[in-house]
Amino acid sequence: MKKKLGLVYGGKSAEHEVSLSTARAVTQAVDFDAYEVTPIYITLAGEWRPGVPLTAPVQTIEELRLEGAGQDESDSIAQFLNLPNKPDVVLPLLHGTNGEDGTVQGLFEVMNIPYAGNGVLASSAGMDKVVMKQLFAQAGLAQVPYIHFIRTDWTNNESRLLDAAEQTLQYPVFVKPANLGSSVGISRADSRSSLKKAIDFALKFDRKIIIEQGVTAREIEMGVLGNDEPACSVPGEIKPVAEFYDYEAKYQDGSTQLVIPAEVSDGTVALMKDMAYRAFKVLDCSGLVRADFFVTDTEEVLINEVNTMPGFTPTSMFPLLWQHTGVSYPELIDKLIELAIARHAEKQQIQYTMD
Repeated sequence: MKKKLGLVYGGKSAEHEVSLSTARAVTQAVDFDAYEVTPIYITLAGEWRPGVPLTAPVQTIEELRLEGAGQDESDSIAQFLNLPNKPDVVLPLLHGTNGEDGTVQGLFEVMNIPYAGNGVLASSAGMDKVVMKQLFAQAGLAQVPYIHFIRTDWTNNESRLLDAAEQTLQYPVFVKPANLGSSVGISRADSRSSLKKAIDFALKFDRKIIIEQGVTAREIEMGVLGNDEPACSVPGEIKPVAEFYDYEAKYQDGSTQLVIPAEVSDGTVALMKDMAYRAFKVLDCSGLVRADFFVTDTEEVLINEVNTMPGFTPTSMFPLLWQHTGVSYPELIDKLIELAIARHAEKQQIQYTMD
């Protein structure tokens, strides 16, 4: 009997379009003989639009929008909660806020539906770059120096915060929204004036920002797959033509070179694997993450971040890393669904009474 698979995509997020690209790619790779696939679109306004089960791969992004599939706004989530064929498992293909940050994972937990990927804690901690880095520090993971603050601090103490940044860090620095991925809202700053502009820009996308020390290093990434005993992929290197790996380089201009496997020593690979495992554990991750590192000329390894829902099209780094490790894109989808079901089954052992 086919498993009922719900694909949840779109979302109230600056990464909405990225999510649609991911959903289209998944429909073109999923095994329709093994799964009854129901598309569940979340609009930019946050309205849920479940569609009818798919019978074939989706060819265009427009087919995924399902704008007319729902009823009025007040009933949109109710439609999902009362689907006639409740999914056996959900594949959340959501990037960024209101999807990758633990919010939708909490909904699936309350509904007691198995879902692929990270849980509430790992998703929320992994989404917030400041909290993530604080946990990395607790685990003893080496990383670049940084400072952080919220919009209110900036409004009330602009000069003091600029002074603090210049006293703590050296130019160039990178300014990022704390709670976004896909390099949305990130800028490089080389002076006080450009730093101010970068901060104002980042605060358009989040109330909290982080300023990180720039470092001369190679950007190496590694995929992690599993639950309590995860495995690591081969490493891959990002070689952007632009000054850093920004949104355009990731999704639009096609100029970035991905080298898989990355040319690094066995010792460096072993160290990255150890750091990736430790990062996975300290955030209590499950399913998948992509661990991103800086590797300097002296082979010093610094962890940059982990992404709890990395880019997931066939040409994205995470699936490519696993392809070079021996796991194809369709097999990767199957594996994530298996891991979701296994984690859900394990949770059923938890007792909720005092008997």
